[in-house]
Order: sequence, then structure tokens, then C-alpha cells
Amino acid sequence: MNFALYRELLAVRPIRRLLLVGMIARIPHSAAGVLLTLHIVLTLGQGYAAAGAAAAVMTIGIAVGAPWRGRRVDTVGLRKALIPSLISETVIWSVVPHVSYEVLLPLVFVGGLLTLPIFSVVRQSLGVLATGEQRRTAFALDAIATELVFMIGPAVGAVVATSGQSVLGLTVVGVATSVSGLFLMWFNPPTRSAAPDASLEAEELERAEAAVVAAAPAHLQEAAAELAPLAAAEERRQRRSGLRHRVIHNFSWFTAAVAAVFAVAFGAGMVLSGTDVGIVAALQTGGHQAEIGIVFLFWCAASVVGGILYGAMHRTISPILLLLGMSALTVPMAFATDTWTLSLLALLPGLLCAPVLSAASEKVAELVDESRRGEAMGWYGSSLTGGVALGAPLAGLFIDVIGPSAGFVSVGVAGVALCLVGLALQRVRRRRLARA
Repeated sequence: MNFALYRELLAVRPIRRLLLVGMIARIPHSAAGVLLTLHIVLTLGQGYAAAGAAAAVMTIGIAVGAPWRGRRVDTVGLRKALIPSLISETVIWSVVPHVSYEVLLPLVFVGGLLTLPIFSVVRQSLGVLATGEQRRTAFALDAIATELVFMIGPAVGAVVATSGQSVLGLTVVGVATSVSGLFLMWFNPPTRSAAPDASLEAEELERAEAAVVAAAPAHLQEAAAELAPLAAAEERRQRRSGLRHRVIHNFSWFTAAVAAVFAVAFGAGMVLSGTDVGIVAALQTGGHQAEIGIVFLFWCAASVVGGILYGAMHRTISPILLLLGMSALTVPMAFATDTWTLSLLALLPGLLCAPVLSAASEKVAELVDESRRGEAMGWYGSSLTGGVALGAPLAGLFIDVIGPSAGFVSVGVAGVALCLVGLALQRVRRRRLARA
């Protein structure tokens, strides 16, 4: 391990600034989930089922919008792509606290759809700013920063909501997120490597073509003019019949290896959200709900330590192997008897949490070309979000039917099964490639 990589990485001013801005920008939305839930329950007088439905609607909006937002970053640049988010964040989260539950649902969906794509932008830019071993360290630092954010944000959101200030809190979330977006636009981190030589070559080629056309004899220009309608007709025909080819071309980056990384992201989200629900259920059932923070502190602190260790490593570890370990180590949490044994058992899967996410992000940056990386990171975020959306109800179903311990077992076993299937498919694919 080489811990000097952290010092070298943080000495690079754009990377240091990107990580700091990204961490600050994530805090408001990390508090939004708790604020929205408690606002619906405490202020609107609805139940937790209604609050869960609202969270699901917002999650669907985020999952649907993330690839599109990433694609916009690829095609029009970061600053133009962020403008809809800056407007929607302030407007929607300022209106949400003042409407009924029925009106709130479509608003939070649109809010999720147009949410500031801070997670994908930071990962995409880190993939450009950092290379080689630095890239692994950079993604590890980003995962660590995310853990710190989720230690701070939900706790602050809970304090604000329980003090009766959920309306003010949700408004502050929108304004603070928009301000963070403005800082991101001002900073304008690169989302692809600069290629000034290529642009100059293109300009020179265009000028050369124009000069050749201008110098061509008159009869050649007349012939070109006669051929122009035929070329236009052929172009129209190709445009009509080319929809299928365009779709294939647009997703040419989506290889089997990329699909495997997205599956890992889905599995990680499922295991993490299911573990989250399992911890709350285990302590609430035992009458120790006031000690939930202790377990989460151990769990998140272990993730930070794991991220630091992974970021200092000289070699990569397959994301699917890291997820396999995290899933398998989640199962023993079912045998906890009190708060402290649960906290200690949470250390083991926690150690692999940040490494799973950083390894998966690094793999996407490695596999996908810069020109499509924003869209790929958006789909990566959607996969993670989809796993989160599945993990909580899956664990909750087993908790309701069997008991709190079944929550850990269900998501742990599901994560192991997903990894084993993935490893088997990888083995089959390697055999086919070897025969070919």
C-alpha cells in the first residue's frame, strides 16, 4: 500500500476542489430523504407507508433522470446541462413543503428527474483528472466523502424535522443545492480530456476542403450540383431506416463488462439499503431505537477505513469479488444480540462498502470512452438507485414475516447469489472467447 498517493492526489488543486465541492453539494440531498419522510408523517399527518411511497416516487425520478442528465453533460457541456437542475431544485423544494400529499407526489418525481447530477459529474470528472493509480485513490476518496456526507446529512435532517422546521428545512435543501450547482458551474470541472490538436486539425481540414472546391473546374462543380439531389435522397432514406442503427450506436459502449459493473452497483445498493432497514428494525424491536446512531457510526466508520485502505493499494480488486465479500459478511449480522454486538458485526461488511463503490466507479471510467462516460455514470447511478429501491422492501418483507434477523439474511444471500451468477457468466464468456 502507498498512502503517499493521498498526499500526491490532494496536492492537485482541481481534484482537491472537486472533492470538496462535491462533498458540500451532496449534504443537502442526503438530508432531503429524512426531511421529506418526517414532513409527511409529522406535518401532513400521513403514515410511514405514504412517506415510503413518496420516497419511492422520488427514487424512480432520480433513476429515470440520471442517464439523461449524464447524456446532456456529454453533449452540451456541464454548464448548460446544469441549468434545468438549478431552476428546478429551488422552485420544487420551495413549493413541496406547502402543498398537500397528492400534489407532493408528482412534484418530488419531477424533482428527482431534474436533480443536480452531482454524483455522476464528480465521478466523471475524477475519471478525467486522475489517471493510473491516482484514479483508484480518487474514487476511494470520493466514496469516503460520500460516507461522511451520509453521517452528517440525515442526522441534521432529523434534528431539523423533529424540531418542527421541516418546511424551512426542505426549502433550504433546494436553495443550498442550487447554490452548490452554481459553484460547480463556476468551477466547471472537465468532463473529458482536452484535445486542442484534434480541433485544430479539423479546422485545417475544413479549410483545405473549401479551397479544393473553390479551385475545382466549373464542369466538376456542375456535376457535383447534379449529384446533390441524389445524395440528399440517399441521406433521407438512410435517416428513415437508420433508427435501429442509431440506437445500437448510442449504446455501443454498453458491453457485457459494463453490464456486469452495473449489476454490481445494483447489488451494492440492494445490500446497503436492506442492511439499513435491518439495523433499524433490530434495534426498534429490542426497544433500543435511541442507539441506532451507534451502529451507523461503526458501520460508516468501517467504510471510511476500508476506503482509505483500498485507495492506497497498488492493485485493483474486481468489484464483483468485493460485493461477494460484503454480501456474505452481512449475513452474520443476523446473530447480533444487542447494540454492541450488532455494531461490531457491522464492521466487517462496512469495511468493504466504500471499496465496492470506488472499484465499480473506477471500472466504469476504465471501460467507457470519455465521450459517453457521463451517460454511463448516469446509468451506473440508476443501477445503484434501483438496488436501493429493491433492497429496503425486500428486507422489510422478510422482517415482517420472520423477524429482524431475516432482513440481513435476505439481502446478504441475494447479494451472494447475484455475484455467483455473475462469476459463472464471466467464466462462460471467457471460455467462448478462448474457443473463438
